[in-house]
Amino acid sequence: MSSTQSNSFVGTIPLNEIRYNDRGLVAAIAQDYLDGTVLMMAWMNRESLQKTLETGETWYWSRSRSQLWHKGETSGHFQKVRSIRYDCDSDAILIEIEQMGDIACHTGQRSCFHQAEGKILPPPADTLSKLFATIKDRQKNPSENSYTCKLFKDGDNKILKKIGEESAEVVMACKDDDPDAIASEVADLFYHALVALAHHNVDLRDVYIELDRRSK
Repeated sequence: MSSTQSNSFVGTIPLNEIRYNDRGLVAAIAQDYLDGTVLMMAWMNRESLQKTLETGETWYWSRSRSQLWHKGETSGHFQKVRSIRYDCDSDAILIEIEQMGDIACHTGQRSCFHQAEGKILPPPADTLSKLFATIKDRQKNPSENSYTCKLFKDGDNKILKKIGEESAEVVMACKDDDPDAIASEVADLFYHALVALAHHNVDLRDVYIELDRRSK
């Protein structure tokens, strides 16, 4: 077995409709199935795409070694396929994956796309994930002028009180049928809920996983 989790991917893709380049390859983008982070880009040929479909784990084609490459075979960082789709020109593939170990790059970074302006930066993800990362950073590196840090310092009493207040504000905005106010108050509620998650050491991904489970 390549990993401890069972294959949850059920699907197909018309191999004959994919437009491979003159070397018989097609670009494949691996994306986190929960928060949309682009994790890596590699190449596939017809055989590696077929094996990906058959096994529910990603197989790529190594141009340098001229051979199939089962992602994670050496590192243990396998990629469980959740869905596969191809673009409007049929010459690129997007694979939603569950990344084992949360590391896709051979450098040990979560994403291969971690370089910007000569620095190592976390890859872009959805807005809530980026906000949660900022909140976690405030928790780890307190700042005297940070509202978030003040919430952490005051603890549950303050954090939970704010959640109650913001919930009431959402209700009132909805009662007034004010779209701008609803969006603003829900944003406040989301923020304070994320602070509560961080305060109780619950990861946002656990919430995403639960929502994903419910969607099925």
